[in-house]
Amino acid sequence: MDNNFFGEEKAVILGLGELRVGTCPMGTIGLGSCIALILHDQRQSLGGLAHIMLPESRGNTDRPGKFADTATSALLLEMERLGSTRSAITANVIGGASMFEYSANSLNIGERNTAAVRGLLNDLGVRIAHEETGGKVGRSVYYWPEKKGRLIIKRADGTCTKLL
Repeated sequence: MDNNFFGEEKAVILGLGELRVGTCPMGTIGLGSCIALILHDQRQSLGGLAHIMLPESRGNTDRPGKFADTATSALLLEMERLGSTRSAITANVIGGASMFEYSANSLNIGERNTAAVRGLLNDLGVRIAHEETGGKVGRSVYYWPEKKGRLIIKRADGTCTKLL
């Protein structure tokens, strides 16, 4: 696949636990059990992306993008500060894979991340427009707020999904 066609070379790439709100292309690479939470406001051509590592912060606020609860709130607050209204925002949830074998007594972090993000979005009244979670394969995500929320999900198995 030709990267120039998709424009990833111009995207701001977020690392583990980072988040960003804006209009520029953005992405995150190598999601395993982590979640890429993308919030999109079609009317403002504005979006936010967080690379969420863990389901809950338990009071830890030094890196809000790292945790589902703080990342979701931080993205929403910044988008609202920039003119979005909650009713205009939709979500895309990608990742949450089970990258390792777990025993019956061990909780799968990918499933816990997915459940936490889903629950928070539901509680906050944000509709999930697209979700691709679970499975056993890692993913990378590229997102263009100004191109109607265009989203490309590349899976480590070589398959690719394009939305818009």
